[in-house]
Parts: sequence; C-alpha cells; structure tokens
Amino acid sequence: MITIQQATLDDCADIQAVANVAFPATYANILSEDQLKYMMEWMYATENLHKQMLDEGHTYYIARTESGVPAGYVSIRQEGPDLYHLEKIYVLPDMQGKHIGHTLFKHAIRAIKALHPSPCRMELNVNRSNPALGFYKRMGMEKVREGDFPIGNGYYMNDYIMGMEL
Repeated sequence: MITIQQATLDDCADIQAVANVAFPATYANILSEDQLKYMMEWMYATENLHKQMLDEGHTYYIARTESGVPAGYVSIRQEGPDLYHLEKIYVLPDMQGKHIGHTLFKHAIRAIKALHPSPCRMELNVNRSNPALGFYKRMGMEKVREGDFPIGNGYYMNDYIMGMEL
C-alpha cells in the first residue's frame, strides 16, 4: 500500500533520493550527461528545493511504501489565478507499473481542487521525447502547445505543454 504525504523541508533528502535514480533513468536516452548533471543541480540541490518550497510556491507530495521508503513524488504550483502547474512527477523505475504515478497524479488534482474549488486548469511541461507522454494522455491531458525553453548554460527544455480542465 502506498501513502502520500505533503513534503516539508525535512523531506528534501527523500525527494533527492528518488530524483537521483528516477530523473537520470527518465532522461538517459534524451539528454546529454552534462545536461542531466546541470538539471539535477538546478532542480534538486538542497538550497534549490528549499527555494522552490519557501519562495516559489511549490508544494511537494511524497509517495511512500508501507515501510516508509520514498517511491515517488509530485510537485504542484499555482501559476496564475485559474492556472496550476504540475511541476514534477517521478516514480522510481523499479516501482513503476504499480499505479504510483496514477495515484500521485490524482493526488495532485485533489490538492489543486482543495486549493481552488472553482474550475481551473492544470498544465505541465513534458520533454517531447519523454515516453511518459502516453501516461499523460491516458490521464486526460492534451497537448496544447510546445516550446524550447532556455534553462541556462546553453541548455533548453524542448517540451510539449499539456493541459486539462479541472
């Protein structure tokens, strides 16, 4: 059984533990090793996670196994009056296929609806080569636009933006 809890600053090490495995596994065949290293630091260094949580409005939720081991996480952030962004959703590779991603995705929707009971929209950026595109489509999201977004050091995120009405 999987439980999901809202993360605090004390949970950053658990988020990093999952990210250190899931993020490179997701992008090993998509991004260069240098870009992977850059993005891991940019998104998952302790000070950057703290900044996301304290200053940038990211709310993380961690999925844990029955024994309390972190198996995945999701992050949401309000981007506009009626717009929320699913910032991150990752599950450990050996835990995939157990509906943890589905559970995290549905939890993100419930969390957004609790924050914003009136109709709103949820969007996410997903790399155009990411095999998770099929997952997001199955969850009800549609591709609405695409873009190449500079992230520093000459690197870009080459993404589809997917969205759904909540």
